[in-house]
Amino acid sequence: MSSEEPKTFSRQAENLIAALRRVPDTTPARMKKRPTKELSSLVEELMVKFQIGRDSPEQLIRDNWRELVGPANAHYSHAVQIDPRGRLTVLAGHAVVRNELFHHRKTIVERIRKLPGCSHVRELNVRAG
Repeated sequence: MSSEEPKTFSRQAENLIAALRRVPDTTPARMKKRPTKELSSLVEELMVKFQIGRDSPEQLIRDNWRELVGPANAHYSHAVQIDPRGRLTVLAGHAVVRNELFHHRKTIVERIRKLPGCSHVRELNVRAG
């Protein structure tokens, strides 16, 4: 802690000081006091977290979907999202396409993993949609 920053006290100490000074405590009981952050660093964290202004792996897969699964299968299916465990959810609108994607999922995952930024994709989760 630098010398410029005021000393932080516990919630109980803050209440005791307020009571001794006869100053009403207007902060809500469940409010957590967090240290102040720079706005620029907070915005940067949010941009990274929500991939704003950056190409996401999902978007790269969507852009290359036709080459990954073939034009006939690409017409009836689309990649939705990658979960934290590395499973790519794919929605297929036709039962034959869903079956085709299911049988070729290992090959499709190998092709996806060759794309830059998509090496964390481990498996394909094909659903009706």
